[in-house]
Amino acid sequence: MIKAFLQSFGFLTPQDIDDLMQRLQPLVLQKKEYLTQIGQIERRVGFVQSGILRSFYYADNAEEVTYCMLFPGNFVSAYSSYITGQPTEESIQAITEVELLTISKTDLEELSAGNIRWINFLRIMAERNYVEQEERIFRLQRSSALDRYTKLVAEQPKYAQQIPLRYLASYLGVTQRHLSRIRNQLAN
Repeated sequence: MIKAFLQSFGFLTPQDIDDLMQRLQPLVLQKKEYLTQIGQIERRVGFVQSGILRSFYYADNAEEVTYCMLFPGNFVSAYSSYITGQPTEESIQAITEVELLTISKTDLEELSAGNIRWINFLRIMAERNYVEQEERIFRLQRSSALDRYTKLVAEQPKYAQQIPLRYLASYLGVTQRHLSRIRNQLAN
């Protein structure tokens, strides 16, 4: 899956991709296992091969807030910590069994040192991440809960039903009761 993803950009050479493949480490997380926990310093990036992860933090009232869902074909990391070297304020947890390919920050920096193609790839990934986060913020502020749920189901029909109600409700910014009403409304 990752080779096809990288080839889709059209500018990474077969050697570039092979260089990355040699540095990737497989990692399997069981359901509820953590990739990263609050207070850790992130030193790797993963590519989700299969399964679902969630990123969450604790609100002032100690309630978990799920703010990101990660599906196959996405990169995952506690990016603020990865970039700054400071402890993360988020946890990344497997919702299902998850298969990842990970690369350390050191290996990624070595890979991109002096290679304009990898530098360009990393820039594009950072830009995509920014746009996705901005779109998420706009959806939360401008769209109804029904529209947000419908969009998620349309984009991830295979996985949407595997996400526990409490995580999905938090991600959509609604109560579990409200999400249940939305699901019932769509079922009828």
